[in-house]
Amino acid sequence: MMSWLASLLINTIALMVVAGYFDGFHIENISAALLASVLLSLFNVFLKPILILLTLPVTIFSLGLFLIVINAALLSLTAELMGNSFNIDGFGMALLAAVIISLLNMFLTNFVLEPIKKRRKRK
Repeated sequence: MMSWLASLLINTIALMVVAGYFDGFHIENISAALLASVLLSLFNVFLKPILILLTLPVTIFSLGLFLIVINAALLSLTAELMGNSFNIDGFGMALLAAVIISLLNMFLTNFVLEPIKKRRKRK
């Protein structure tokens, strides 16, 4: 449970960072970012495996790069469901945001969350 909450927090921070740097990516407030993070995590759990399975030949042929397109599509779907509180201007912006959010998630997980977990295990 704590791991899922930490993941949500990291994803929320990543969404807010991207929204702060790009005009084509707008999140109204932190509660909208948190809701978008919840929706995106639900899509990643339930829809992403189905999309990966359906696009497996393309994903293999592209050496896994098509996964970025799937992430961008799920991010766009999240923005559509959120209405005016979360907007992405075009699929190109969604692709760029998906890459940056993935990199930020990886960075925050490996360099912030993991050291905290290691400190707790030592105590």
